[in-house]
Amino acid sequence: MNTEQELIKKIRELKQIRPRQEWVVLCKSQIFSEDEVGEARLHQLVQAFFKMAFYKPALAALTAFGLVFGVFGFAQNSLPGELLYSVKKLTEKTQAVFVSEQEKPAFQFELANKRIGELNKIAETNDVKKLAPAIKEYQASVTKAAENLTKIREPEKNPEIVKEVVLQSEKLTDKKQEVEALGVVFDGTKEQLEDSTNQLIEKMIDVWEKEPLNEKQEECLREAKEYYEQGELYQASQALGEIYLLSYQ
Repeated sequence: MNTEQELIKKIRELKQIRPRQEWVVLCKSQIFSEDEVGEARLHQLVQAFFKMAFYKPALAALTAFGLVFGVFGFAQNSLPGELLYSVKKLTEKTQAVFVSEQEKPAFQFELANKRIGELNKIAETNDVKKLAPAIKEYQASVTKAAENLTKIREPEKNPEIVKEVVLQSEKLTDKKQEVEALGVVFDGTKEQLEDSTNQLIEKMIDVWEKEPLNEKQEECLREAKEYYEQGELYQASQALGEIYLLSYQ
C-alpha cells in the first residue's frame, strides 16, 4: 500500500516538471515549418512589447524609437517597388523642408541622381518587376528638377548654385548613358534636362551682356559664350561666375 502511495506521489511530482525554453523552441522548429516558427516568435515579441509598455513605459518608448530609427535606416537602401521605398521617399520630403528655395534646384538634382542610381542597380540585376516603377520615379524627379531651375532668382548673382546645378545635371546625363547601355530606354528626359540648363545659361549671358563690364569681365563673358556654343555648360557657368566675383574686386 505504501509502495502504491509513493508511486502516485512520484507521478504527481513529474507533472510539475516544465521543459526549458530552449528545448521547446528546438522541438517547435522540428515540428513546425520555419514560417510558422517565425510567426510564433513575432507574436511573442509583440506580446512582450505590450507587456513592457504596460509595466515599463519609458523602456517601451525607447524600444519603439529604436525600431523606428532602424526602419528608416534600412529604408535608405530600398529600391522602387520594395516595401520600405515609401519610407525612403518620406525621409527625402522631410529633408526638403529644411532646404532653402535657392538651394532646392540643386537638391532636386541630387535626388534625380539617386533615382538614376537606383535604376542602374535594378538594370544591372535585370529585376524586371522593379524596372517600370524605377523609370517612373526617375522621370518624375527629372521633371521636378527641370521645373525648379526656373525658380532660381537672379542666377547671375548666385553663380555657386548655378554651377552646382549644372554639375549635377552633367552627372545625371553621364549616369543616364550608363543605364541606357544596359538596354533601358527613356522618353524625352535628356531633351528636358538640356533645354532647362541651356535656358539657365542663356539667361545669365543675356543679363551680363546688358551690364557695363570691365576688360576682365568682358573676357570672361566671351569665354562663357564660347563654352556655351561648344556645349560645355559647366565651364560656361564657371566663366559667368567669374564675372560676378570680379564685380566685387
